[in-house]
Amino acid sequence: MVVAWFVYGCKHLTRFMNFQSEELTLQVAQMARDFALREIRPHVMEWDEAQHFPAELFREMGKLGLMGVLVPESYGGAGLGYFEYVAVIEEIAQVCGSIGLSVAAHNSLCLGHLLLFGNESQKTKYLPLLASGEWLGSWGLTEAGAGSDAANMKCTAVRDGDSWVLNGSKCWITHGISSHLSVVLARTGEPRARNNATAFLVERGTAGFRGGKKENKLGMRASETAEMIFDQCRIPDTNRMGEVGDGFRQALAVLDGGRISIAALSLGIAQGAYRAALQYSKEREQFDQPISQFQGISFKLADMATEIRAAELLTWQAADLKNRGLPVTAKAAMAKYYASEVCVKVSTEAVQIFGGYGYTKDFPVEKYYRDSKLCTIGEGTSEIQMIVIAREALKG
Repeated sequence: MVVAWFVYGCKHLTRFMNFQSEELTLQVAQMARDFALREIRPHVMEWDEAQHFPAELFREMGKLGLMGVLVPESYGGAGLGYFEYVAVIEEIAQVCGSIGLSVAAHNSLCLGHLLLFGNESQKTKYLPLLASGEWLGSWGLTEAGAGSDAANMKCTAVRDGDSWVLNGSKCWITHGISSHLSVVLARTGEPRARNNATAFLVERGTAGFRGGKKENKLGMRASETAEMIFDQCRIPDTNRMGEVGDGFRQALAVLDGGRISIAALSLGIAQGAYRAALQYSKEREQFDQPISQFQGISFKLADMATEIRAAELLTWQAADLKNRGLPVTAKAAMAKYYASEVCVKVSTEAVQIFGGYGYTKDFPVEKYYRDSKLCTIGEGTSEIQMIVIAREALKG
């Protein structure tokens, strides 16, 4: 595998892969960065304080291809690969983790499920709407009593002729209220039985389907997180994805890509916090010299830079495997686990370097600090990632 170094802006990216589209990836990253600085940065704290979800922003990103990065051009998408996708998420997250999270959930979960397991009719109908940003997507797996224990879901789907009737609820769903289309996993068998879940496509406005409580969160506040409620919600069998009972197998495959997304999100937040701390350490003076000259600070910066680089390598390796259609479960879990833990550590150290100023909303690191923690929880906690990594290691 080739180790390639690219330098753009003030940032170094280390990637190992068989990489033939260097210029394209750099151009896509630059486009995402420019958009984030122009359209997102001026509103970051305003949106965060108000928990405002800027739905109109995603339509603008759709015009640039950022809402359908991995969707083939034949379905109206950008037709790019995971290198470009990781670069997009990382660049946006450096400016705002909330917006990065929403772009990631739309692309890797809803669209990712459709790309992997939708039939041609479903793809033709929905992919162009989602890739353009005209529609926003969500993915419903988690329930109040069934997070990691997904085989014990209470949300059920019962067949009734050529339809299915859904009852139950989902929680912690990104875009649970505002999404136009949701991929929903519902139990179609007995609790904890094998092959007891099936995936369905549910459009907003379907009778019996509504958004519920919007969560008031510590961080990622501009990304909508809410319940989805199903009450005698009837959908046609044509909206079933794949075979009955195949839902968990599909979900695990989708989560492989989703964990690469969270690794990229973690990298972006960590990069943003590190760069802010680095710059501040050069400007802040104590005892007649910049604090960056004190070993206690410079060693923090050295650790932060090194761990970000290591997380980046894991993330780009997982992206390379995903691009080439190779098994990625272990590497995606490693990337997500390590990058998310590094993200929390780096953002914490950034607040420490800022000192008292880091604890105020006048400086950016307190938001990186608040946003970082979700990365160790969403799409499988760090503990679940360790289970996945250990299980894969023991296989071979």
